[in-house]
Amino acid sequence: MKDLARLRTSIKESVELALNQQIQMEMISSSKYLAMAGWCDRNGLDYSAGFFYKQSEEERNHGMKIFHYLCDQGATAYSPEVPAVSQEFDSFRSVFEAALEQEIAVTDSINRIIGICRRESDFASEELMKWYVKEQMEEEYIARRCLDLFDQIPADQIYYLDQKVSSVTYDGNVFEA
Repeated sequence: MKDLARLRTSIKESVELALNQQIQMEMISSSKYLAMAGWCDRNGLDYSAGFFYKQSEEERNHGMKIFHYLCDQGATAYSPEVPAVSQEFDSFRSVFEAALEQEIAVTDSINRIIGICRRESDFASEELMKWYVKEQMEEEYIARRCLDLFDQIPADQIYYLDQKVSSVTYDGNVFEA
């Protein structure tokens, strides 16, 4: 039966496995961002809470993009198990440090998948993952810029900082002229 299923898709087993792992990683990221949003909400940081609610939804959409791709290609997409994530953070800054750490881990995972795609000559899956490379450039930039603001804005201006971090955007995509 497994061999028959393999005949229905051009996606190699190693790529399918890696993409399913990425779906799980995106869903875990969504859960982590939701926990960050909840922490910010509980601590009166409404703008940052909104920022992280949006991030949580984006991460879920990233996972679903891969999920639909696998289904469309005749491969098997698995609904991922999402383990419990930490709901508490030491400080406002530590929330954003955790966000940057998560984004770097996602970037590393995307790069690993592209390596697998190249080894398997799976150009369609590699093309899909190129979108994620661009997305990760933006995600890492925003997380780094938010952390920069913690160094630039005095700690006693936390509500101003809350407003500023939620408005950081990335408009410097070097792939688009």
